[in-house]
Amino acid sequence: MRFKDVFSIIGPAMTGPSSSHTAGAVRLGRMARHWLGGLPEQAKMTLYGSFADTYKGHGTDLALLGGLLDYETDDARIQDAEHWAQEAGMAFEFVTSGLPAPHPNTVRLELQRGGEKRTLLGSSIGGGNVNVQQLNEFRVNLTGELPALILLHSDKPGMLGSVTSALGAAGVNIAYMHVDRKGRDGEALTAIETDSTVPDQLITELQSLTHMYEVRNMDIRGKSKRQ
Repeated sequence: MRFKDVFSIIGPAMTGPSSSHTAGAVRLGRMARHWLGGLPEQAKMTLYGSFADTYKGHGTDLALLGGLLDYETDDARIQDAEHWAQEAGMAFEFVTSGLPAPHPNTVRLELQRGGEKRTLLGSSIGGGNVNVQQLNEFRVNLTGELPALILLHSDKPGMLGSVTSALGAAGVNIAYMHVDRKGRDGEALTAIETDSTVPDQLITELQSLTHMYEVRNMDIRGKSKRQ
């Protein structure tokens, strides 16, 4: 089990009645946006369990939209997130599902931006904490508490060695790493949480590696610069 400090147990500063239904939902929305690489043009959010039962009353829908707009958990604009999402040109829909989910507060976000499509399956597990279990069809285990690199690449010998060597040379320490693949020599996804911010120059270096398809920087710590 990963250690939680006292502030993550109490919950973050937030807009809304429930850290599980609002603060956690904002963080899931932000992580999905960073996985996509920007504001989605279309967003479909499928809610499971308690999220499905109470999302309107607890403001989970507004919180998810606020996260997709890259708002912080305490941003007052979350109360009018539908308006701001429409102003930004984002089409969105919410659907509910009675199917089993990893946690009672679970959402699947299906996002589209241009020709880019991304999905994220994640849960709000209490106190504003989250767990992301799936990116597209790949299994992960992400918390959003640390900077994360999401690497899409070919499953080739030496690939991960090149990645970890580049991180080590740049002085970036790996806190957690998970690899999932479609099959031997097929497409793979590696999720790496780090102890410090990953410099843009290092991301460019990783992107240039042979057999690397894409590098996403998923860092939702700190204040968003977007207005």
